[in-house]
Amino acid sequence: MLSPAQLLHAYPLGIFPMADDIGQIGWYRPTLRAVFPLDGFRVPRSLAKVLRRGPFEFRRDTAFEAVVAGCADRAETWLSPEIQQVFVALHQLGHAHSVEAWRDDRLVGGLYGLALGGAFFGESMFSREPEASKACLVHLVAHLRARGFTLLDSQLPNPHLARFGQVLIPHEAFLAQLRQALTLDVRF
Repeated sequence: MLSPAQLLHAYPLGIFPMADDIGQIGWYRPTLRAVFPLDGFRVPRSLAKVLRRGPFEFRRDTAFEAVVAGCADRAETWLSPEIQQVFVALHQLGHAHSVEAWRDDRLVGGLYGLALGGAFFGESMFSREPEASKACLVHLVAHLRARGFTLLDSQLPNPHLARFGQVLIPHEAFLAQLRQALTLDVRF
């Protein structure tokens, strides 16, 4: 059974879990790690236009379980019930956090991840309205910068996220950045 302690031990080593299509959990340590340099984060012009209209209200940690459930609500997902449960437990312990997009008091998108020191490990995101999850990513980056975080890990490359400045770095370079980030005394 997966436990919060296992994840709190694995993430500082650059290792994370994912479940396959039958729920079997594997541990991953990619040779190339996808990250967002916080000082090189880019907001695509079309999304900037949406954000200027201000269609969403952003909240943090008000609907964590609903965000995780929204992320898992798709035909193919690596978020097994066991992984969902362990992240809810990590949230209750103060380590996992969500950013949520709301419209008319309805949750329309969000993302969640794990915060350790000055590192935020982005796990997953979902949208029920166009641009909602991407808007949450922009809000997350602004929040991380304001709080003194130095590393935003997105684990694996994603063509949709490359537009925001996601880059691939060798595992050893990732570990060096991670070790530095873990020494920071910052709070989400």
